[in-house]
Amino acid sequence: MLFLISFNGLAQEFADKAYYLVDSLVLDAIGDNDKQIITSSLKLYHAAKDDTSKINALNDICENMMHEDWEKYQRFQLKLTQKALKNTKTTKESLFLKKTLAGVLNNIGYIHDDKGNIPLALAYYQKSLKIKKEIGDKKGMAYSYNNIGAIHRDQGNIPLALAYYQKSLKIKKEVEDKKGMASSYYNLGYIHQGQGNNSIALGYYQKSLKIQKEIGDKHGMGYSFINIGFIHQIQDNMPLGLTYYQKSLKIQKEIGDKNGISYSYLKIGAIHKIQGNMLLAIDYYQKSLKIQKELGDKRGMAYSYSTIGYIHENHGNIPLALEYGLKSLTLAQEVGLPEEIRNAAILLSEIYEKQGKGKKALEMYKLHIQMKDSINNEATQKASIRQQAKYEFEKVQAVKDKEHEKQLEVEQEAKAKQKVITYAAAGGLGLVGIFLFFVMNRLKVTRKQKAVIEEQKEVVEEAHQEIQDSIAYAKRIQSAILPPIKLVKEYLKESFILYKPKDVVAGDFYWMESVAPTSKNKDNKILFAAADCTGHGVPGAMVSVVCNNALNRSVREHGLSAPGEILTKTREIVIAEFEKSEEEVKDGMDIAMCSLEGMKLQYAGAHNPLWIIRNGEIIETKANKQPIGQFDNPEPYTTHSFELESGDSLYIFSDGYVDQFGGEKGKKFKAKAFRELLLSIQDKDMEEQKTIIDEAFETWRGSLEQIDDVCVIGVRV
Repeated sequence: MLFLISFNGLAQEFADKAYYLVDSLVLDAIGDNDKQIITSSLKLYHAAKDDTSKINALNDICENMMHEDWEKYQRFQLKLTQKALKNTKTTKESLFLKKTLAGVLNNIGYIHDDKGNIPLALAYYQKSLKIKKEIGDKKGMAYSYNNIGAIHRDQGNIPLALAYYQKSLKIKKEVEDKKGMASSYYNLGYIHQGQGNNSIALGYYQKSLKIQKEIGDKHGMGYSFINIGFIHQIQDNMPLGLTYYQKSLKIQKEIGDKNGISYSYLKIGAIHKIQGNMLLAIDYYQKSLKIQKELGDKRGMAYSYSTIGYIHENHGNIPLALEYGLKSLTLAQEVGLPEEIRNAAILLSEIYEKQGKGKKALEMYKLHIQMKDSINNEATQKASIRQQAKYEFEKVQAVKDKEHEKQLEVEQEAKAKQKVITYAAAGGLGLVGIFLFFVMNRLKVTRKQKAVIEEQKEVVEEAHQEIQDSIAYAKRIQSAILPPIKLVKEYLKESFILYKPKDVVAGDFYWMESVAPTSKNKDNKILFAAADCTGHGVPGAMVSVVCNNALNRSVREHGLSAPGEILTKTREIVIAEFEKSEEEVKDGMDIAMCSLEGMKLQYAGAHNPLWIIRNGEIIETKANKQPIGQFDNPEPYTTHSFELESGDSLYIFSDGYVDQFGGEKGKKFKAKAFRELLLSIQDKDMEEQKTIIDEAFETWRGSLEQIDDVCVIGVRV
């Protein structure tokens, strides 16, 4: 009565979300957010004047809206797309419609697959695959190979299923579809486990789990943990099996996957049952049963009822065992589940026998035999289907082998003729022939190489564009966490920020927060900082988001306003965030932070100093020599306080400016030159200072590459 978890989310892959079709009939069954999206898309659909616009509107509707009328809507979209394809006039529009058509055909194939109409399902999957090949949709091809492989798996044709799964995996590796790769590894593991190859299956599950962890796919991780746990369970390693089931349960609770929680409870209950902890086993089965009732999972409920009934029967609680056995039988007969009917019937037969009710015991035993025969007949039919599929595969393979042999004979015959011609050629003609053969061969190779290069170029360009799009979106996210310059000017009227990322996104960032006046302080307290996170580009930007969030939490959640206290708390938050990772993370940031309240200035820093220029001199305050991050023997950050004078200029900055290589000898700009530059421009207003500092940087850098992000903040009081 132990079973292996398989689920459509990995075993069956659908088309992209843009290919699902829904109309107003399902609005009552969905949440408010989805309802708003669908309502908006339906308005666009009804307002559209041409088929392509209608399809565009329909494709904006959210994913996985599976309901009873889904097939009708898919067929409607199929007709609409086919009609639009006949009338299309542009290549771009045709490509879009063909991609949509391939998705719809795939979905109709899944509908037939779900109904058990395998020949039609396979036909639609093949039609979808053909279009994807035509338009070069590699990711779509991988999904089609996966779905075709799933059909062959269900028919018991394991070699063919493995072949299609491997094709799918190969493409996913090419296009770096990590989520798809995790799915393929999972499916390969599922097949090998079904064949009893538990060690191979475990290897595939672990590969799948590794990728799922990398991409944060908690849904996939939950089910991988279950199947890894099941392998350990059948290998009699109950403690390790239980550990993985508990890992699964923890994740399923985090993401709120009730199906997954129910499965995890069942598996944990099974371990406790095997170990003889019956009270614990019943407790977990009851927890699972409660969720199954909420979800209306009648198959699961029938299984849980009979399992709990068996436990009560074995412990002599016959009335309770009878109650659960009857509930299991009623549900199983209602839904039509031969296995669960058989299990409930044999349980009830044993109970009635113990009660001395021979007639009822015999009746249940006969029902048990009837269901057992039905299951055996079904198994025989499946074996027959598997044998037929194997026969068809071998027949096709035999034809291919004969064609290959014939091709070899033709090639050998051609080689023999060529040999005769070569020997017959004399003198100069022979040399000319050899020369021409060499030229033509090189031309052919060159053409092939050119074709390969062009194909690779297209792949590289597409991948490059996807990367650029992702980075551009990351820039939008990072820009959203930076305070707008308009807001900076509102609080710091005489100021500038020179911000020059090395790449599109940066590890440097600037930060500002306003603290409202209190009974003691009449003025707003303005907190501002220049921060330099580990690395630059995308990795640096990711660290900057964590550090920016930690600064915000230190001020907003913990109510801190002294720079030293803020940096100390920020370090705690950053370390706590990175400690969640299974790998050691030593990333963090250097920072200079100021607090300005009227003419009172406070400063604290991690590696980065504060410069105050007063009456032609620089007053430097050095920072603590410890970063915001992991550090041996850390100490609280020091808050330095100053009374400013009118006309004082403050400067905080990251090290990107002074570390830039350039000049005639390609050396660093260095802090000394930066000091002299700032002193030389004190008669200029702050915006003009920014321009001069920027131009000096670019002139110094010349044709050399910018080596790091640059952030300089200047404020005059």
